[in-house]
Amino acid sequence: MTTPKSKVASAADDSPPPPRDTLIVSPRIQIPHEEFEFEHSRSSGPGGQNVNKVNSKVALRWRIKESPSLPDDVRQRFVVRFASRLLNDGSLMLACEKSRSQLLNRVGCLEQLGNMLAEVATPPKRRRPTKPTKGSKVRRLNEKRQRSDTKRMRGSLKDE
Repeated sequence: MTTPKSKVASAADDSPPPPRDTLIVSPRIQIPHEEFEFEHSRSSGPGGQNVNKVNSKVALRWRIKESPSLPDDVRQRFVVRFASRLLNDGSLMLACEKSRSQLLNRVGCLEQLGNMLAEVATPPKRRRPTKPTKGSKVRRLNEKRQRSDTKRMRGSLKDE
């Protein structure tokens, strides 16, 4: 005998789950892997006899300015924040060669990009200008006066 599903569960089931081949940063930022270009090359570093035979280094290229999946405000913050990492054509190039596995390096590139996007996903908080209270102004001026008196007393005394 099956138990009926609750209304809460059925409401959550209405929206289809995102496909597995999507980089999910937040509910608002979901980028399909079709927007990424992956290049594979030989990695530097340790690898034993395999190092000269296996293309384990992964380079990810993403054309940010042409991406329909990225909201415009996030795109602007990304371009400003990571301007030094962008190429001349406005695309981003990330490389990962931490692992000897091509798949793990591919996941590493996607994690790196996800972290960069998460950093700029929320807009920065606006600074609320504040001014010192009247009491703090009085305290500051009293301390200044005391410091001035102390330094004046250090000087030589003049004979009258």
